[in-house]
Amino acid sequence: MMEGCKTINLYNLDETIAKDLLQQYTYPWEVLSHIEEFILELGKILPESEYNKIGEDVWIHKTANVYESAYIKGPAIICKNAEVRHCAFIRGKAIVGENAVVGNSTELKNVILFNNVQVPHYNYVGDSILGYKSHMGAGSITSNVKSDKKLVVIKDRGNCIETGIKKVGAMVGDNVEVGCGSVLNPGTVIGRNTNIYPLSSVRGVIPANSIYKCKSEIVEKR
Repeated sequence: MMEGCKTINLYNLDETIAKDLLQQYTYPWEVLSHIEEFILELGKILPESEYNKIGEDVWIHKTANVYESAYIKGPAIICKNAEVRHCAFIRGKAIVGENAVVGNSTELKNVILFNNVQVPHYNYVGDSILGYKSHMGAGSITSNVKSDKKLVVIKDRGNCIETGIKKVGAMVGDNVEVGCGSVLNPGTVIGRNTNIYPLSSVRGVIPANSIYKCKSEIVEKR
């Protein structure tokens, strides 16, 4: 049921330091409540020859470029060659993958960014997992709490999965392009290699290899 939502169908797990965590669960949102614990355990065994431990439970790879004006609260891991730019705000429980970019005034909370993810301009990413080489255009955000504050339900054309969680942002597959100014509503799942038009309000499950133009026009890539 809802095969497109399964972790193995959304992500190449070889492209994240969190592989051992993600492969334990059928669906990626099941991981959200375990990110903090995983970082704390992994941090203990990260090689000191490669990572510096900064402050309380923040591990930064020695090749990462973290601007002085960025704020990082632990637990967090910033991986090899990642870039955390001016005034980025990492609120904890965050894994920033290799070669990833966290941009100016971008805010992260309880997230896994796979390798080569880009959230470079005024983005909010909370309670979300972004796959390998996914990119969020300027001003695009994940909304992680429903307006009625009810538990998030994943919906796909009449099929539903109750997450049992109040805060679920977006599960974004590998090589997804999210257009500028878009909002990914709570519980959005976007399949691999899909493009989201700018200024979109996206909800539900969007198939892999698609172009999302609007709710009523989602076409297959050719």
